[in-house]
Amino acid sequence: MAGMAHERGLSYPQSERWSERARRSLAGGVSSQFRMSKDPHPMFYERAVGARIWDVDGNELIDYTLSQGPLILGHSHPDVLAAVKEAIDRGQLYAGQFEEEVVLAEALQRLIPSAERLRFGSSGSEAVHAALRLARYVSGKPKIIKFEGHYHGWLDNVSFSVNPSLDAAGEREAPRRVPWGGGVPQEAGRDLIVLPWNDLGAVEAAFAAHPGEIGALITEPIMCNQGCIAPRPGFLECLRAACDRYEAALIFDEIITGIRLDLGGAQRYYGVTPDLSIFGKALASGFPLSALVGRERFMAPLERNEVYHAGTLNANNASVAAALATLRVLEADDGAAQRRLWATSRELCEQLRALAESHPLPLRVSGPGPMFHLGFHERGDVTEYRHTLEYDGARYQRFCALMLERGVRLIGRGLWYVSAAHGMDDVAMTIERTRDALDQLL
Repeated sequence: MAGMAHERGLSYPQSERWSERARRSLAGGVSSQFRMSKDPHPMFYERAVGARIWDVDGNELIDYTLSQGPLILGHSHPDVLAAVKEAIDRGQLYAGQFEEEVVLAEALQRLIPSAERLRFGSSGSEAVHAALRLARYVSGKPKIIKFEGHYHGWLDNVSFSVNPSLDAAGEREAPRRVPWGGGVPQEAGRDLIVLPWNDLGAVEAAFAAHPGEIGALITEPIMCNQGCIAPRPGFLECLRAACDRYEAALIFDEIITGIRLDLGGAQRYYGVTPDLSIFGKALASGFPLSALVGRERFMAPLERNEVYHAGTLNANNASVAAALATLRVLEADDGAAQRRLWATSRELCEQLRALAESHPLPLRVSGPGPMFHLGFHERGDVTEYRHTLEYDGARYQRFCALMLERGVRLIGRGLWYVSAAHGMDDVAMTIERTRDALDQLL
């Protein structure tokens, strides 16, 4: 069915009916703002395997959303599902310690440079919250530096300047703190300092302007959520040096980069070790699990009961089993699955770049490969959030709808995820359908 999609287009009558029904019970018809597609409407799915997902109308789609990134092995990997079934057959939630939790912690401690101690949670948002709490306590300083365009979860204290308009953001040299939607009070961000990313001068100026006040700097090592922009050479190293010099905690939000870019995260990939970091998404192949990891000095207050971190569902049996199985698959055969992921994603990016060079539309590909960004942009250099505002978002939304009609599922903001289940045949079909969709946009 997917092979015929680009010839006749797909239709979604059942999905549309379910979407209309959902709006009568679910707010907006969805359970996450990121699912509120309007073109054509929020889609409904019934099964998924490997690199494919099927909607309720029976349409087969090549999937580059991978459930917003977690499915590094693809959908329904048999080893992950078998491990989860075996685990929950013994019990679903102990609210107490069990052996597999320790085995998983030891595995992550071996892989992640900053993981002298760990704590497990259920979501990235709560792990970020715990990291900031620890950083403030250990440093004794209240203020936090974050960067424009970086997303660190939806809780109030970091829900600022995620995707502001240029007018709302104000001058680049003095960005305003812009709440991420309604209900986020300005006072929640009173200790937040917002800066342009990839600008070391702005970081140094902020530390100088707030002597003895900045307790932490939090960053995505790659600005994945807006443009998938890599750090400039030396930028992360300079952040590490600045935080050491001003006695602030360096926090890496590795929710996207962790496991996906490298089993040890971007910190191992780039060779820069933060004080605290947050892992999630790919860690448990789609099961709810996050990990707060850090140097012993910053994690010690948890051991001494001086800082509190809790959660009824933390380290639940199913999620821990899924994470252990994911790591086993990725480490098997000297990392064959990870190498396959990199080879496929690099080939896809190279072919998309080649297509961009030969096509009249201003197509731009950025990012390392296992995750990357595609968009329509005339600029030669994109190094920070404000540059991403020049992407033609309306044209990309139309492109996504055309790709869906041709049997390819994409995220509307331009971020693509590739899994170890994708193969070169998927690349070839994707390029063919991309070319066809681009021609329709002319």
